[in-house]
Amino acid sequence: MPGRVKIFFDGGWRPATGMETAVVVHGRDYVRQGIGPGSAMDAEWLALLQAVELAGQLGLPEAVFCGDSLAVVGQANGSVRCPSDHLRHCQALAALHPHRGKLRIRHVKRSQNLAGVALARLHER
Repeated sequence: MPGRVKIFFDGGWRPATGMETAVVVHGRDYVRQGIGPGSAMDAEWLALLQAVELAGQLGLPEAVFCGDSLAVVGQANGSVRCPSDHLRHCQALAALHPHRGKLRIRHVKRSQNLAGVALARLHER
């Protein structure tokens, strides 16, 4: 049984391409670009949802999800009210993780978020 694995998530928005997400697990980047219109906050949520889906696919039930968006981490943990324009994301998270205990979602500094580093690398080229 695998131990607690850190899964990093980050989302962003670019005027030319729209939303993008990155998830990093076991040193591997899972990046999606050109997801479509939305906000940077929507992209952060989509990255968390992608991370939770990926944890399920990889059989990592003890994963700790690490992101740098205080708002998304707070809303996902239930310590911050989920505003109506993000309610669909909160509901999607609940649907992805029913009856499996509480998700471990933690805030990390931007500089420590490996998924943010992966997104930044895309735009350095």
